[in-house]
Amino acid sequence: MIKKFVSVALALLMIVALVGCGSKKRQPIELTLNTEDAAAILAAAGIRLPDPTEVGEAGKVTWLSWIDPFQNYDEGEMVNTGYFTYRNRYGGEFEWIEVLYENMNDTLANLVLSNDSPDMTLAGTSNTATFPQNCLMGMYQPVDDYIDYTDPLWAGMADAAEYFALGDKHFAIVYDIVFKDIIPYNRRVVSEWGFDDPAELFYDNQWTWDAFYDMCMEFSDSDENRYALDGWYYVIGLAEESTGNYIIEKDENGKYYSNIDDPFIGAGMDLVYDLYKNECCYHEGTDYWARRGGVSGTGVTESLCLFCPINVEAAFEQPVADIAALWGDMTEEECMFVPFPRNQNGDGNYYINSQPTGYMLCKGAPNPKGAALLASCMRFKVVDPTVIDIDKRLLKEVYLWTDEMLNMFDTCEELAAANVRMFYTGNLPQNLQDVYDHLDWGINRTGGANTWAQLKETYADQLSFYIDQLNTDLENYIATGISPYEE
Repeated sequence: MIKKFVSVALALLMIVALVGCGSKKRQPIELTLNTEDAAAILAAAGIRLPDPTEVGEAGKVTWLSWIDPFQNYDEGEMVNTGYFTYRNRYGGEFEWIEVLYENMNDTLANLVLSNDSPDMTLAGTSNTATFPQNCLMGMYQPVDDYIDYTDPLWAGMADAAEYFALGDKHFAIVYDIVFKDIIPYNRRVVSEWGFDDPAELFYDNQWTWDAFYDMCMEFSDSDENRYALDGWYYVIGLAEESTGNYIIEKDENGKYYSNIDDPFIGAGMDLVYDLYKNECCYHEGTDYWARRGGVSGTGVTESLCLFCPINVEAAFEQPVADIAALWGDMTEEECMFVPFPRNQNGDGNYYINSQPTGYMLCKGAPNPKGAALLASCMRFKVVDPTVIDIDKRLLKEVYLWTDEMLNMFDTCEELAAANVRMFYTGNLPQNLQDVYDHLDWGINRTGGANTWAQLKETYADQLSFYIDQLNTDLENYIATGISPYEE
């Protein structure tokens, strides 16, 4: 999501936002906002940060990552972030230990083993996943001594924190819940094809698999190099996320189980299989990444691609010229997005994957109290009404979002928070991860005619076996605190 900004107890606030994030030269734009006393509003609800006299010396927090989300601004920019509060209110210091993304786990493991641990890393659930395997390997420690999810400041985060729970211990500081992926589209292209607008269908409760399928079928023509679907996410987006059910689930006792026989997942996989067999999914031979070339949205503005699911930040929180090159002209209000369609034979609900934003405390962290205080500062900015207002101004005035896009953004956030649903994959033991990946991609990524029934027959027993093995390891770890990987 976009960078959070805050100012408290100011009648007039001047914010400098950035245009062209990722470009070589960033150009500041001034936004002026009349605000109320956000601190008083929050205090009335019992939401507060501790007085500096209560916490003592904040100290230095060390952060291991391939990115630095804390110090990503120039001193001359008037931005108040959680890190800004930690530094200026509490006298805290910060050190970024930079590491390549692909070396992250190995580097952390070596630092922990050498008793030279950093304080924290990013918590994640998919490609940046940190749980449960990394916890089993002794790379992280529980956060319960430092974060109280019953405190008003942390209200609303408890459900998401359970994702990272082993027994009664929580291994992540979750300070926000956002939604993960959406379906962007170009309204001009949709109109030219005579399709109903997906957003209008959504608000009329008619954005269904059937409506989606009919559009894809009518749009696609392989002879014209025109395919409705591109990208990598539509398989799990349709078959798992849009159903609210996942192939690997976790029960109320914290045990993982196979949900491979769920009929709605099966119906979603059958839908993807039909789209694949009817040449609705872009490919070049068995290569389903060809036109993307690593850039989502290629072909959308040229009416060669109808839908390319992606996270909203990557699509519409970038320079306007870049948005126009891929998704549509923001000045002409061409861009819009919706959640994944619902199963018309399902429970009637729309689902969107919840994405926790937070941190993991490393095993042997030298300053866990300081890390928790920094996370508390970040959490405070999330609930600050001033910040929320400014974020919307940034989207509207910098990225040129329409009111309809802002309203849809709010709707997606409400869906994500109202029914927290997250993937339990990404940081599984390798054998289990491999089986899940075969199930996840087997419909169309191999270029073969793999039906869901065929995939289940091949992998169901393996899935159950490796899940049982994981549960055994987790039970032993919870009981003893000893990693199954320790000699």
